[in-house]
Amino acid sequence: MQQLPVGVAFPFPFNLSLAMIKIATWNVNSVKARLPLLLRWLEEFSPDVLLLQELKCIEEAFPRDEIEDKGYNIAVKGQKTYNGVAILSKSPIEIDLTELPGDREDLQARYIEGFTFNVRVASIYVPNGNPVETDKFPYKISFMERLHNHVKTLLSHEEAFVLGGDYNVIPEERDCYAPGNWEGDALYRPETHAEWRKIIYLGLTDAFRAKNQEEGHYSYWDYQGGAWNKDNGIRIDHLLLSPHAADRLNDVGIDKSPRGWERPSDHTPVWCELETN
Repeated sequence: MQQLPVGVAFPFPFNLSLAMIKIATWNVNSVKARLPLLLRWLEEFSPDVLLLQELKCIEEAFPRDEIEDKGYNIAVKGQKTYNGVAILSKSPIEIDLTELPGDREDLQARYIEGFTFNVRVASIYVPNGNPVETDKFPYKISFMERLHNHVKTLLSHEEAFVLGGDYNVIPEERDCYAPGNWEGDALYRPETHAEWRKIIYLGLTDAFRAKNQEEGHYSYWDYQGGAWNKDNGIRIDHLLLSPHAADRLNDVGIDKSPRGWERPSDHTPVWCELETN
């Protein structure tokens, strides 16, 4: 896989006049298949920063021209057929990392981190972990342990950061339509919850739960079993904020509308709005 150079400069200028910035995350489940929806959502919602997961393409195949035409700078860490993450921003992006530290043998494209709008952001695609009896579950736990260690490093810099992505974690019972159905699943196992809590307890804020304590708010609905029409969903896409970012949190939401469009992703965007410095 091609490595994205660190410290890449991008052409679109920084808008200093913004009082708020909107940062969103969306697992698009194939950026090429979902391109019409992605372009429509960028036009209608107009996030300042969008963190994408599950691109399912290499860097060279990413639809860069179409997205740049919408006014976005782009940073991509791609992989053929699977995974893939990206950062889109209306401001220049300075890329610091294209892999999660801690395992140089891990070649899966699941992490990209950079600086834009005076905020550090990362797009993260945590492994699903199923089936749990295979090596996929230990890999998930190891990835989350590495993320925990990296968050400790980020926090030591005492800066605003937003870690967004598909975490493949259902944090609590209120984050899924039928908790009993998820017992034993890698998204809901005790080991997964333990790693999630370790990350949160470092001092991060789940942006959605900072503003909304209600149950029944989801970011993913399976394609099968009429899950979307029945609203049988789960909340597994999250925006985790450092203390400096949480202090600036103004609003947050889950935009369900793209899940109801034609040929949708099984995920829908989650967004937060931060006050600028």
